[in-house]
Amino acid sequence: MRIEVLVPNLPESVSDATLLDWQHKAGERVNKDDKLIELETDKVILEVPVPESGLLQEIRRSKGDVVSSGDLLAVIETEAATGVAEGPTSIQTGPATAPPEPPPTEPATPPAQAPAMAAYSQPISPTVRRLLREHQLEPADIPVSGRISKQDVLSFLEQRNASAAPEPQPAAASPALPQGASTATGRPSDRRVPMTRIRARIAERMQEAQRSTATLTTFNEVNLKKIFELRNAHRALFEKTHQVKLGLMSFFVKASVEALKRFPIINASVEGQDIVYHDYYDIGIAVTTERGLVVPVLRDADKLGYAEIEKAINEYSIRGRDGKLSFEELAGGTFTITNGGIFGSMLSTPILNPPQSAILGMHAIKERPVVEDGQIVIRPIIYLALSYDHRIIDGREAVSFLFTVKELLEDPTRLLLNV
Repeated sequence: MRIEVLVPNLPESVSDATLLDWQHKAGERVNKDDKLIELETDKVILEVPVPESGLLQEIRRSKGDVVSSGDLLAVIETEAATGVAEGPTSIQTGPATAPPEPPPTEPATPPAQAPAMAAYSQPISPTVRRLLREHQLEPADIPVSGRISKQDVLSFLEQRNASAAPEPQPAAASPALPQGASTATGRPSDRRVPMTRIRARIAERMQEAQRSTATLTTFNEVNLKKIFELRNAHRALFEKTHQVKLGLMSFFVKASVEALKRFPIINASVEGQDIVYHDYYDIGIAVTTERGLVVPVLRDADKLGYAEIEKAINEYSIRGRDGKLSFEELAGGTFTITNGGIFGSMLSTPILNPPQSAILGMHAIKERPVVEDGQIVIRPIIYLALSYDHRIIDGREAVSFLFTVKELLEDPTRLLLNV
């Protein structure tokens, strides 16, 4: 039985995806649920599993191709249960909102006409239909044997334009240079590498934040002595009871949530001429991965205990590095915490994560001399930075919010007593 592996249905906010490396080659046997290929969107990496065990008969798309929901990726030939030949079956991996359309009946036409007839008989997405109309093309003009994708049309147009361009005149021969060397000086040349989808999306959002907000940053320093003492006193019992280490992030999340309750404008966002106050606390935790920064969200963080926060952050970090975070885990968020201190950053001004109006930046913890009761003592000090949208948040509110976070962290019993 022939099974067609299709691109899974992508969320409404994601129009297409880019193919990464195939995990198997055409002609190889594959097992059900093995990873077949990964699709990179501007938010997450999606794994497309093998739907049924069998022979990977055809690979229809190459690494780097841009595909949309429902595009044909590969064909797998499984062992038929009976000796009767069975017709093709399309399986769309991943989340599906509607069952796939039944495959068209094979046209009884000469082989030379098969591609054109297949193009007519397959459903055409609105995006592809628009491209065909804009460039005055017919489905039969696109040389594919299955459903036409946006990339098929763009590739056809690129080839057509290239063939119509005048042939360049051959340049005078020049002496060969080592790979990576420039012709002028013999020094190493530049390397041009396309951005990944996630990196391009990060660049877009960062530029949007700078362009669409009035960002200002306020700073403060926090003495973490009492938090260190509390962790040292209860770390072993906490880990034994909850099967997770007691880190620092849970204290910062708890302190931030309490401060957000006292200053609701920090948890708000701008929509047109309105200020939207969020009466819930979905805290984004910035996680660095090889492909770029992602921000999974702790939903209803005010209702989570310290152990639940630590477990969730650990899981997000692991799955973020493996590219296995879901769209739902990255969507939304009312406030973000980012920790540049793990890389040694001493002080920075974090960029807002629109449509959020504020972000808390943590930095490296260093032992510093401070004055307590007239004595110079050494204490673990961290600098905190709060970047905020000055369109709706005044300096008084921003400074007061950050000072509240400082007070709660310097006396963590107040978090437990809710005072």
